[in-house]
Amino acid sequence: MKQVLDADPFRPFTLRLADGRALRVLNPHNVAFLGNGRTLLVAHHKSEQFDLIDLLLVNSIVVGNSQTPRRRKSA
Repeated sequence: MKQVLDADPFRPFTLRLADGRALRVLNPHNVAFLGNGRTLLVAHHKSEQFDLIDLLLVNSIVVGNSQTPRRRKSA
């Protein structure tokens, strides 16, 4: 996790959680480690809301565009 946050240049990423949620991180300044470093605070872009995430519940980190590409329709 630290490697993704400290990357230079920073690339936005998505945290995929065990409950199926996906949290997009657009700026490394929107993330903070709390307490012993196992809890992550993720502030939402352009709002006053945030999520507290137990890092043990992060299934994967997808760097870059996390959107699944759309299939082209056959003609």
